This record gives sequence, C-alpha cells and structure tokens, in this order.
Amino acid sequence: MNPVMMLAAVLLPIIGGALVMALPFKKRLHMEIYLEVLVLATSILVWAILAEGPGERFPIVKFVHNLSLSLKLDGCGMVFAGLVSALWPLAMLFSFEYMKKEEHEKVFFMFYTMTYGVTLGISFAEDMLTMYFFYELLTLVTVPLVLHTLTREAILASRKYLYYSLGGAAFAFISLVFLLVYGSSLDFSYGGVLVTEMTAGKENTLLVVYVMAFLGFGVKAAVCPFNAWLPQAGVAPTPVTALLHAVAVVKAGAFAIIRLTYYSFGTDFLAGSWAQKAVMGIVIFTIVYGCSRAVKETHIKRRLAYSTISNLSYVLFGVTIMTPLGLAGAFTHLVFHAVMKICSFFCAGAIMHQTDKHYVHELNGLGKEMPAVFGTFTVSSLALMGVPGLCGFISKWNLANAAVMSGNAMAYVGIGALLVSALLTAIYMLSIVVRAFFPPTEFDEAGTKEYRDPNWLMLTPLFVFAAAMLFFGLYSAPIVQFFTDISNGVM
Repeated sequence: MNPVMMLAAVLLPIIGGALVMALPFKKRLHMEIYLEVLVLATSILVWAILAEGPGERFPIVKFVHNLSLSLKLDGCGMVFAGLVSALWPLAMLFSFEYMKKEEHEKVFFMFYTMTYGVTLGISFAEDMLTMYFFYELLTLVTVPLVLHTLTREAILASRKYLYYSLGGAAFAFISLVFLLVYGSSLDFSYGGVLVTEMTAGKENTLLVVYVMAFLGFGVKAAVCPFNAWLPQAGVAPTPVTALLHAVAVVKAGAFAIIRLTYYSFGTDFLAGSWAQKAVMGIVIFTIVYGCSRAVKETHIKRRLAYSTISNLSYVLFGVTIMTPLGLAGAFTHLVFHAVMKICSFFCAGAIMHQTDKHYVHELNGLGKEMPAVFGTFTVSSLALMGVPGLCGFISKWNLANAAVMSGNAMAYVGIGALLVSALLTAIYMLSIVVRAFFPPTEFDEAGTKEYRDPNWLMLTPLFVFAAAMLFFGLYSAPIVQFFTDISNGVM
C-alpha cells in the first residue's frame, strides 16, 4: 500500500493544482476551500505514509537497462517529506489573505499547489535519476511564481533564477553519468554506491565530479558564488519567497547535496580528501558572507534572503563534516531553520500587506500597532540567533558538537563562522525589533495609528510557527534522536 500511496501523494497536488484553471469557482471562498482541502488531504496522505515507515520500491517508468523513475521511502526522505507536508497547509492558509491584493490568482495557486507535489517527488525519489527529474521539474513550476507580478524586476529575477538553476542542474547531471559508470547503481544507499575496484586510479576525477555536482545542486542551496538569484527572487509574492527561501527550492538543494554526499558518493570515499576541504571552505565562507550582506541590506525581504543564504550553509556545513553527527546536525537545522525562516518571512509579508512598507527604516513604532506580528517576529529572531530555549540553539549546538567531535581542523574554523554569524544575526534581526518597539524619541506616533495586525488567516500560521520554535527548543530529544538514527544508517 505504501508505494501506491506515495505516487498518489505526488500526483494529487500536481493534478489538483492543474485543475484550478479549469474549475468554475463561483466564489473565491470556494476556490480557497478546494485548495486547502486538497493540500490537507495530501499532507494527511503523506503522514499516513510516514507512519508506516520505509517501504518498498515503486517503479513509475522504466527506461533502458536499470534506469527508471522510481519512488521509495527511506529515513532521509522521511525528514524532507515530513517537513514540507507540515508547512504547506499553513503556507496555503497564509496565502489566501495575502493574495487578495494580487492579480492572476488562479495561475498563482495552480503553480503554488503543483510545487507541493513536485517537492514530494524529490523527497520520495528512490535514485539519483528520479530525484534529478523532479529537481528539474521544480525549477519549471517555480519560475512562473517568481514571474507572477510580470514587472520588469520580476522578469529579470525569473530569468536569473532559470539560468542559474538550469546551469547548476547541468553540472549536477555530470555526477549522474559518473555514478552510472563507476557505481553499482543509481539507487540511494547509505554509505554510497561507488565500486572500489572500478574507482581505483580514478579517485581525483571522481572528486572533481563530486565538487562540480556539489556546486551544481548548491545553486538552489545558494552557496557562493551562485547565490545572486535568491535575493532578487524576493520580488515574488511573500508566500512564494517564504517557500522558496524556507522549504521547497533551497531545501531541495540542500537535500540533494545530502543524497549526493552520503547516499551516492559516500563519506568513506570523500572524507579526508581535498574535495571535502574545498566544499567545506566554500560553505564556511558562505555562512559569513550571507550574514554580512544581511547586516548591510535595508529591504526587509532581501535582508531575510541573505540570512537564508547564510543559514543554508549551516546545513551544508553539517553535511561537509561527513560524519553521522554532522549529518544529524544538518537534518536538525534543515528542519528547524525552515520553521524559523518561514515564520520571519510571513511576518515580513504581513507587514508589507498591512502597511505597504518594504524597508527597515520604515518600521519605526509599528510594534505597538501590530504586536502579534512583531511579537512572533521577535521569537523567530531570537531563534535564528540561537538563544537557548528556542529551536535554533539546538541545531547550532548539534552542528558545533559535530564539528568538535570530528577532529577536523577546518571544522573548528566553521565553529568560528557560526559564532560570527550568531553575532551578525543579532544585529540584522534585532535592529528590526528595536525599531518596531523602541522608535526614536522624535518619532511621530500619529503616522502609525491606521495600521493593525492582519486577520486570523495570516496570524494562525505565525502563532503555530512560534509555538513550534518554543516546543522544539524545550523538547527536542525525540526528533534529534530520530535524526541520529537516520544519520547512523538505522533507517
């Protein structure tokens, strides 16, 4: 039953989303009910699949030899599928209110819903070919979302996003070819699939291929120097940027690198090599670069975009440690950062929706008029800083612990980057909070009296995310143990 349910979970939002344009909704409310029920049904189906645990392989299409598009659930896929299935219904709820001021709603919701199914396809992919297929499809269904407003800025941003993504995918495709030649199969197998007898004498070539594929998949994960598309994509509606920056696209890039490193090439082959040092150096630089640019940025969404660039490389730092503890830390930040960042982006979206203000210097005194939005933004800010008691502290602690336990000298440099990042995060996040709640003495309160918190459609997701950050900060042991089991190859 599990394999068939996986295919159903992938196809339901893709087909259901495509039908949005064809269905004759008499009222907007009818469309909202249809979409929320569709997304909730998909999530419930995913949760039923996850409750059953890892299952059998389900081939969709068979090509020549051993090449096929196939689905199979394992521990790694459970993490990503569980993340997107938990966040998407709340994101859809938020988007209903936000999109009231936007045009072309049906087109937006069509691609927004289809993206859910494609992302689940990446989660459930059994092998590199299947993941690559859905990975490319993810680019195609999200480009119209970036393009949605059809402004000059949106057109330029969508072009850059498309060019970067397709270029990165081309580099990643090279690894697929080499794995087919030098590996036992393209299937994901914990520890890797490279055959020692076949790789003898070809080690450096394969290491070059790994670095190229790392950077290729790293385009979506916004590693330097391929991250310019991410801040520019902030021209899209906030429900899009929240999922682009917190869940679907950027996390798909990080997830693909996890698969590439631990389930295809294998850490036995990579650990201690020059390739490990190269990719770790890149992600350490990206951590500091992203938060440094965030401090300088004055546009709210672009500031959060640079923050995402930095935090994604936290995940990749855990990956490049290339130990089970490092992978567990990467999984922890993959999930916890998604909750923290989607909350902060939705807060930014609520601010823009209610006030039409887009820059940090325009937020003076708004905390008094919009206490719910800025209160939850404060929680997400503290969590991103890594304050104890919130989930960000747990993931950063796990990453630092993995770095120390690895004994890798470069990993110690990474710990320093985490500390610098924590300081800069406090500056670029709390400067917004301080402006909102403690404006300058010359501030005129009369100019903010017209603003207020949004309705329950926007506030409900914010409160759920804030509660999740607190819950996982105080009671993270079960989920961290789950990540540890996966990282040790138990699931």
